[in-house]
Amino acid sequence: MYDAIIIGAGLVGLGTANALQEHNPLLRLLILDKENGAAAHQSGHNSNVVHSGIYYPPGSLKSRLAKQGNHSIYTFCQQHGLYHDRCGKVIVATQPKELPLLENLYQRGLQNGLDVNRLSQAELKEREPYVNGIEAILVPDAGIVNYPEIAAKLAEIIQARGGDIHYQQQVQNIREHNGYVEVQTQQTHYQAKWLVNCAGLHSDRIAQLAGYDTGMKIVPFRGEYYVLNSSKNYLVNHLIYPVPNPDFPFLGVHFTRMYNGKRDVGPNAVLAFKREGYRKTDFSPRDLADVLTYKGFWKIASRYFNEGMAEMRRSFSRQLFTENARQLIPDLQPEDITPGPAGVRAQALTADGKLVDDFHFVVGRRSLHVCNAPSPAATASMEIGREIVRRYFVGL
Repeated sequence: MYDAIIIGAGLVGLGTANALQEHNPLLRLLILDKENGAAAHQSGHNSNVVHSGIYYPPGSLKSRLAKQGNHSIYTFCQQHGLYHDRCGKVIVATQPKELPLLENLYQRGLQNGLDVNRLSQAELKEREPYVNGIEAILVPDAGIVNYPEIAAKLAEIIQARGGDIHYQQQVQNIREHNGYVEVQTQQTHYQAKWLVNCAGLHSDRIAQLAGYDTGMKIVPFRGEYYVLNSSKNYLVNHLIYPVPNPDFPFLGVHFTRMYNGKRDVGPNAVLAFKREGYRKTDFSPRDLADVLTYKGFWKIASRYFNEGMAEMRRSFSRQLFTENARQLIPDLQPEDITPGPAGVRAQALTADGKLVDDFHFVVGRRSLHVCNAPSPAATASMEIGREIVRRYFVGL
């Protein structure tokens, strides 16, 4: 009998386990994951950006936990000698019609208590000589880490404190009883006083196994990246982002200075035909049927049809992808980039076709389900865990 079982050894699951152990070092704690190691999916397939919280509405969980998580992640890396580079981010307006949107972002950054600075065209050119921009915002606290490295260190710390992590354990059934919860995998049964579902791409299905209708479905969106040829690394000094398109719920193609010395270009955002579909050819009949039979998907698809089709075309055309990226760096040529990694975002979507914008928890009798934790969840992961403990497990 454990005190708590956490499903999912990604950053949110590990962050929750860490927070529970901080709260009560004597807890008997178990993490279950169906893969061979930690951070196998979203946590290990992302841009490795440390976000600041500038994009998120003041007062939202995302804005607060991203800001707190920004500090926590850097501190954790410093304490344990892990890679971190607070290189800063520039958000660039490339045409006059974007200036009001840029100003709104600047004001939002101030409302969220962030260190943000306006940059004139000349000041932007000093920092990023090859960027096409008329004005920009500098966000100094944004940066880059190695999230798989952070996850591995967290797993090591959790186990050193006495926590168990069992890999290759795919959850097949969950039963909540009066005083405990029972979790069945393909190999064995586990029991605990409480369960926390941090299953990311499968969080809605895990909640359903426990008997809960979350009112939403995870729809997987693949983000495909290119990698800048090393001879062109001089084109990118910071993290370079466009002003977000208000007609599309993703940030758009940006340039990322990576921990391995490379420069990533991307991502786009296309529907994945499999929840863990990192390649264009990955396909799951069950996963695709889940999407295509969900009325919420068709509502959002009709709303963003033109933008979605443009993303699909860029997915299959390096030329079109480059044209989009050249809005920020005009010198970029198709031969300057090669196909790189991809990630899949677990985006919760309601039946009325709305993307769930904030982090979202569903409370059960003996369980808590983290049912929406896309970006900036990696940045905020340790603080998401602490928020869960404060809200739901303070007496554990």
